[in-house]
This record gives sequence, C-alpha cells and structure tokens, in this order.
Amino acid sequence: MKKIVMKFGGTSVATGENIRHVADLVTLNAKNDCRVAVVISALAGVTNELIEIAEQAKKSDEKHIQAFTKELLGNHLAVISTAITSKQIQKEVTQVTEKTMVELEKVLTGICYVGELTPKSKDYVLSFGERLSAPIVWGAIKDRKLETQCFTGKEAGIVTDSNFGEADPLMNFTTHLIRERLGPLIEKGVIPVVTGYIAANQDGIVTTVGRGGSDYTATILGVALGVDEVWIWTDVDGIMTTDPKIVPSAKMLPQLSYQEAAEMAIFGAKAMHPRALEPVIKENIPVRIRNIFHPENEGTLITKEPNAKVTEVVKAVAMIKDVAMLNVNGAGMVGAPGSYAKVFDVLGKNNINVMMISTAASEANISMIIRRGLLGRAISNLEIALLDRGGLVSEVTAEDDVAVIAVMGANMKGTLGVASKIFTTVAKKGINIRMIAQGSSELNISFVVKEKDGEAVVRAIHEEFNLDKI
Repeated sequence: MKKIVMKFGGTSVATGENIRHVADLVTLNAKNDCRVAVVISALAGVTNELIEIAEQAKKSDEKHIQAFTKELLGNHLAVISTAITSKQIQKEVTQVTEKTMVELEKVLTGICYVGELTPKSKDYVLSFGERLSAPIVWGAIKDRKLETQCFTGKEAGIVTDSNFGEADPLMNFTTHLIRERLGPLIEKGVIPVVTGYIAANQDGIVTTVGRGGSDYTATILGVALGVDEVWIWTDVDGIMTTDPKIVPSAKMLPQLSYQEAAEMAIFGAKAMHPRALEPVIKENIPVRIRNIFHPENEGTLITKEPNAKVTEVVKAVAMIKDVAMLNVNGAGMVGAPGSYAKVFDVLGKNNINVMMISTAASEANISMIIRRGLLGRAISNLEIALLDRGGLVSEVTAEDDVAVIAVMGANMKGTLGVASKIFTTVAKKGINIRMIAQGSSELNISFVVKEKDGEAVVRAIHEEFNLDKI
C-alpha cells in the first residue's frame, strides 16, 4: 500500500473553502488505498503578521496586543465555520483555537513587559501560525468521517539543535521518535496532521526550521516514515522553465533531478524550500510539486536522476532581483594568505550571507552578491574593519541596481559551448555582463546584469534554448 506525505502551503489553507478542498484531496487519496500523513502551514499571511506583532510587542502596550489577538481569533473562527460542517467538531476546534490564542496573548504580553524579543521567544511566537491552522485541517478531515490525529512538530518527534530561527534536525533521534509516535497510526490508517515549520530542541523548547520550513517538515516526515513519495501542494502547476510573468509561454518541467531542483529552489523557484531536499536525497525518496487548484495535473517529479529521455541542455532560467553587488579592491590582498577570509569573516559576523562570488586571478579584487537590504550594513562594517588596516583593502564599492540571472540544467555538464551560446545571446541584445560565476558541478551558470536589463535577458535565453518547447 502506497504511503504519502502531503504538505499544504499557506495559499492551500488560505480560506475555509480551500481547507474543505484540502480535506477532499486527503480523503480521495486515503480511500484510494493510500496511507497519508499531512503537513500544514499557517494560514496565508499569518506568519508575517506574527513577525510584525512580535517586533511591535517590545514597545507596544497590552491593548494593542489584545486587539491583534482578537482580530486573529475572529479570522480563524470564520475559517472554522466555513471549513467544518459538523457543529460538534466545530466546537472542539474552536475550543483548541481559543485556548491557543490565550497562550499567544500571554507570550506577547510577556515580551511587552520585558521589552525584549530574543530568538527563542520569537520562534515561540511564530509557532502559533501552524498551531492555529493544523487543528482546523484536522477538523475538516474528521468531518469527512476519517480517523485522524493532530500533532505539533514537537509532539510528532522532530528534534533539532538550538539554532533558533534556522534550526537543524537531529535526524537519527527524530527518525526514531517519529516512527515510534506516528508509524503505528499510519499503519492503522489514521491520518496524522502535523504542524509544519515547528520543532523542539532536546530540552523541549520550541524551535523553527526557517521560513518556508513546512516543506522541510514534510521531507523529514517522509524519510522517517519511509514513504513512497512526498507531495508538496502549492498554487503553481510545478517547477517552470522560468517565471511565467516574464515569459507567458514558460512550460512546466515534468521531471527534475534533486540537484537541478535544489539549484532552482536556491535561485527562487517558489515551489520548494531550498533545504527541504536534504533529507530525501540521502534516502532517494521522490518529491512531487503539485497544484492544489489543478489536482488532475501530475506536477513536477523530483528524483535522483534526471529523466534520461530529456536531452535539453538548458532546462530553466531564473532571475533574482533585490540583490546588490559588493566589490572589495586592494593591492594588499595580492599574495596575502587569508585576505579573503578576513572579508568573509566580517560579513559572517554581521549575519550577511554571500550568494555568489567572483574573483580576479590577480587576487586584487573580489566581487560578491548579497541581499540588497543588507548592503549598507555590509559596506559600513567592511570599511570599519578593513580599510586602512595595513593597506589590505583600499576601496569598497557597490552597485544596487543589478539582478542575477541563473541558467540551469543537468545536461549542461560536459556540453561544450553552452556558456558561449548564453553570452553571445546576451551580447546580441547589447547588454553588458557585470560578473560571472560557475561552480564545478556545471549545473548552473550565474551572471549579473543591470536590473533594468534582467527581464530582456531571461526572455532572450528562454527563446534561444527553445524552453517553451520542453
């Protein structure tokens, strides 16, 4: 009998009607000789609201917090009344929701009194989004006369380190606990409904596995339970050859390798969380991206090997906006061991992630791509730490009007002339390339252009490699 983990994102559970649709999909598969476990995200927009209120609570008052929780409770109660028809189940879910909301109000009031938001308390606040949505989905499934139980990620057995906000699961311990707690239920046909995103450290303190981490929860469960496939239900048909807003003729990719999907997730394919593939790669469990609004579509299947029948060299092209290029120059870096390490040490200590790097063979220049919002912090800290310190760095400059173009495909590896074709296509458009990077995997060539030219470059490459014919 087939075992599946189904993860439903925020859009999938945005309204009561959507949750009824989720319950119908779960019921359909459960009655079709499938054993199903369900992972649920917070209702659309709720996590952002919780981040905002958590920050505001430091300098807010009790009345503001009470107004927020009252409105949030009202929104969830409205969803409950639409999603669940049975008055008894409605009552059960409402009681759980009200109790959870009282707890949230107490936590926010505590932050208000202390005037401080720690990473630990922030994780606790953010956990309430999923803790409020999962019982509603559980109620909607129960409404369909199916046996089901609701769990937080902590209750299900997901144990992580204490890196609040971006915790890493302790997979051996987690696998043991999940098998012990959820395994027997699934074998009996009971449907576990588990909160995405939430876990706990070894002391039982709530942690989260990073934004978009419900995908990660789903793949962790999939590995622990030894399922046949993990299905990520979202609001797109699958992973596309490019953003359909830029190229309306963009096509859905029916199959990708783990490596290709990971590259695309990192470069902004909204269908997947970049870290979510780590657990399934080791166990070779397929992941399928499906559209909740078009369930008849099989979506994109992600497996160990790319589809042997597909011969396309390039499969997708992506553009990342909201980035900036940081240039560090200095003759003092030439031949000086550890000079680059000093640059990265400054950025790392200030929580600035470097997305892309390119250096000159002369060693006198290093160019990096970082998030645009972090540019001011990066420049000021590099200047304070490195300028005029023994002449190592003489200049730190930046460009904040750039975009990264990433061209991806497993068949690029070992194929001659791909880079030449890409750069010739860009040159024909009269567009200048500001920076280039390619890893040894050869799965992806990334380069930087002015942001105003980004969409034109994406369209030109999409057309040159006939991606609308895939």
